[in-house]
Amino acid sequence: MKVNGKVVVVTGAGNGMGREITLELVRRGAKVAAVDMRQEFLDETKKLATAIGGTVETFVVDVTDAAKVAALPTAVEKKLGAVDAIMNNAGIIQPFVKINELDMASAQRVMNVNFYGPLQMVKAFLPGLLKRPEAHILNVSSMGAYAPVPGQSVYGASKAAVKLFTEGLRSELMGTSVGVTVVFPGAIATNIAENSGMHMDVPADMKTPKTTPAPQAAKAMVDAIESNKPRICIGSDAKMMDFLSRLNPVMAANIIYKQMASLLK
Repeated sequence: MKVNGKVVVVTGAGNGMGREITLELVRRGAKVAAVDMRQEFLDETKKLATAIGGTVETFVVDVTDAAKVAALPTAVEKKLGAVDAIMNNAGIIQPFVKINELDMASAQRVMNVNFYGPLQMVKAFLPGLLKRPEAHILNVSSMGAYAPVPGQSVYGASKAAVKLFTEGLRSELMGTSVGVTVVFPGAIATNIAENSGMHMDVPADMKTPKTTPAPQAAKAMVDAIESNKPRICIGSDAKMMDFLSRLNPVMAANIIYKQMASLLK
């Protein structure tokens, strides 16, 4: 599905990958419904998009709020017209601690944002998408869905849930006008820790992992919609671990442990 002239909903559009996805979409002629919890961040995204001639409407919605998500399709259609695609990008990490130290409130928050958020978005928008001549759903999972990161076990579980949910959804929608893509980003240059309300003390001697620029990740995601790819990995780290975790999952887990163990207290 080419995005030119289409209406696309993007969650987590206030900054990071969501902002870059929004800008990439408007460059290609899409109209974007930018969704985030913070109006000031959305205003900045809209300002940047407008500067390059884009059409963006902003919607302050917490994706864990079932009532507000259920009302979103009507609100978007009123301002932009019928929705052709949704991109479930909003997500948070957990506090960087082992399961034994992780409180249940933090665990539930991660699951609510990362899994139930996309589920509620799909439930809200799918009836309308099925009526479109062509449509698409893109859900952002993570390299952590297949390569375990110590200190992020619940985050990984939430993204593994997104993976299986998206793959199952794609199977259910075969033969319809709705394409489905699951995305596995590796380390992306964004402020996800800060946006998740987390502070991370990185040891001075720890190697800084190579990251993929957010605009590059955004381009890959919009390309995936336009070529109807069922899955993509973003970044050399995600691609390598995707291969290695299937070839030798124990080795893959050990490699990540050695890189990340110094962050755990």
